[in-house]
Amino acid sequence: MRKIKITDEKFMKLAIKEAKKGIRKGQTPFGACIVKRGKVISCTHNRVWKDTDITAHAEICAIRDACRKLNRIDLSGCVVYSTCEPCPMCFSACHWGRVSAIVYGVRIKDARRFGFNELVLSNEEMKQLGRSGVKVVGGFLREENLELFRIWSRRKEKKVY
Repeated sequence: MRKIKITDEKFMKLAIKEAKKGIRKGQTPFGACIVKRGKVISCTHNRVWKDTDITAHAEICAIRDACRKLNRIDLSGCVVYSTCEPCPMCFSACHWGRVSAIVYGVRIKDARRFGFNELVLSNEEMKQLGRSGVKVVGGFLREENLELFRIWSRRKEKKVY
């Protein structure tokens, strides 16, 4: 288990801020921030509807940006802060990119309760099944992250996938 630090709150709040920005732009309530040695490498929100790309989840977009900025595909030493537990695709990308840790807010099951078509396979299950070395911390700032889904659900024109 990874030990939570005071800076974790700062970086999760950046992911939350990005998710709110995405909601204002008609996107879904997901944000992600990638940090290495205390420095933000990438911070973005979900862009599925904007890009007409089902793979444009916040974590995937942040990973793509981080790889470009670092000019490498090895994200060892990086921590991904995600407003929601990464789906199997996003967890796999973190694993393949050798991300050191994932810190997330709400669970996949929470997203499903708000109407998202999530595969209910937790990061811990994927970690065990795949023998992944990615450290996972869940439920971090849970209420603040859950509020993103409440804000999103009050929108008149909300899209799910």
